Amino acid sequence: MNLISLSTLPPSGINEEKARATTASIITEIGELQQKLYAESKTALLVIFQGMDTSGKDGAIKNVFADVNPMGCRVISFKKPTELEYSHDFLWRIHAQMPPYGMIYIFNRSHYEDILVPAVEGFLPDKVISKRYTQINDFEKMLEANNTRIVKFLLHISKEEQEERLRERMTNPKKFWKHKDSDWNTRKKWDHYLEVYESIIKNCSEIPWHVIPSDKNWYKEFLVAEKVLEALKKINPKYPDLVTQLKR
Repeated sequence: MNLISLSTLPPSGINEEKARATTASIITEIGELQQKLYAESKTALLVIFQGMDTSGKDGAIKNVFADVNPMGCRVISFKKPTELEYSHDFLWRIHAQMPPYGMIYIFNRSHYEDILVPAVEGFLPDKVISKRYTQINDFEKMLEANNTRIVKFLLHISKEEQEERLRERMTNPKKFWKHKDSDWNTRKKWDHYLEVYESIIKNCSEIPWHVIPSDKNWYKEFLVAEKVLEALKKINPKYPDLVTQLKR
C-alpha cells in the first residue's frame, strides 16, 4: 500500500449533509448495540486508532461514541512507556488494558507505537522490529480467539492539512493545550512515518486495517462509525433472557 497515493479527502460525489445525517443515525445504533453488549457480557470490542499528529483521533472517539453508556466504555491513551513498562516485554502494558467481556475499549494510539517510534527513531534494530510484527499478529489472533473483537483504524491526513491544524493549535485559545513544539520536529520525518505505517499494514493485516481519509472530520466520522457498527452487528449481542440472568 502506498499511503501517499491514497486520497485524504471524501470522494467528489458524496453529499456532506446526507453523510452527517447517516452518521447521526449510526451513532444512535452503536449506543443501542453497546447496551446489549454490556448486558450480555460474552464478547468485548477493542477499537484501535493510529494516525499522525492532528489526524483527529480524539475527535473521532468523542463523536462516534457519543451515545455509548460510559459504564460500558473506556478510552486508553498509550504514551512513552514508563520505567516499569520498559522492564517488561513491550506487550505487557497492552495486555493489562484488554477489555473485559461486555466492554468497549478504545485505544488512542496502541501497541503499534512500539513499532512505529523505534523504527523511525532507530531505537531498535530491524530484526527486533521484525519479531514484533509476528508477536503482534499472534497477540491479536489470541484475543480474537478469546472473544475480543478488534477493529483497527489508521486516520490518514495530508501533510498540508496537518500543517493547518498544527498552526491552529498556536492561534486558537481552545487548542493551545494541544500544542507541542515536538510535533513540528516529528513532522520533519513525515515520509519515514508513512513508510513504517505502510510496513505495519503489510505485515499486520491478519486483522485488517481500515485506512480512513481524514482531512474532513465529517467524512472520517462517517466511515469510522460505519465500521464500528459493522463490528457490533457481527458480534450480534442480545439481552439475556430472565432464566439466563438468574443463573449468573
